[in-house]
Amino acid sequence: MNFLKGKTAIVTGASSGIGRATAKALAEEGANVVAVARNIQRLNTLKEECREASGEIFPLAGNVTVDDDRRKCVDTAIEKFRGIDILVQAAGIISNGTIESTTESQWSEMMDINLTSVYRLMQHALPSIIERRGNIVNVSSVTGTRAFPGVLAYCVSKAGVDQLTRCSALELAAKGVRVNAVNPGVVVTNLHKNGGMNEEAYARFLEHSRDTHPLGRAGSPEEVAELVLFLASDRAGWITGVTYSIDGGRAQTCFR
Repeated sequence: MNFLKGKTAIVTGASSGIGRATAKALAEEGANVVAVARNIQRLNTLKEECREASGEIFPLAGNVTVDDDRRKCVDTAIEKFRGIDILVQAAGIISNGTIESTTESQWSEMMDINLTSVYRLMQHALPSIIERRGNIVNVSSVTGTRAFPGVLAYCVSKAGVDQLTRCSALELAAKGVRVNAVNPGVVVTNLHKNGGMNEEAYARFLEHSRDTHPLGRAGSPEEVAELVLFLASDRAGWITGVTYSIDGGRAQTCFR
């Protein structure tokens, strides 16, 4: 269909997981995508995989916690593709820690990557997004809407992303800019393994997800990308300020 032909998107966390699947989906629908991550080799692989897509993948090495890199994301999109229509923020980390055990440095790192970087990149991108009446989709989590034990800072950071999404949507609506978020349950990505979970523990975690998610399984990055794609398109033109659950029913359950 190529219903995003002529649009320009920035996608952070584009080297793996939800960010990668979203960048690929956007390009396949005709959008030109500035794909941002620290691992340029994985981004180059993504570009090669999307060589036949209607839109172009432009790999950009960058760290979302570094303000110069955040500005580079915006400048690159404007210089190469003349503006920004869509901003998808999928970069993020997770780590274990309770209210008693979470150190100040762990807390600061979580907030910096998962929340502060989202707010700062939004600020940098907004002049172009407002000019083009574009939209923003933030990747949050079921932990933004529900409390889970043992991942305190992660839960708080994602709750912050949800409120940032709602507040900015309200403020930007009059300017024709929509801001939404998606709140996945457990999705099969490298997020938990990057956070320190070994292969055996991760296999048990995914098996347990069959019980904790009413639909009986974890999700895939491509399923979340489809929702992001919808929210980023004109088909969602009357939707703003929402935090959309895509979690196999996980948010509807009691703790177990």
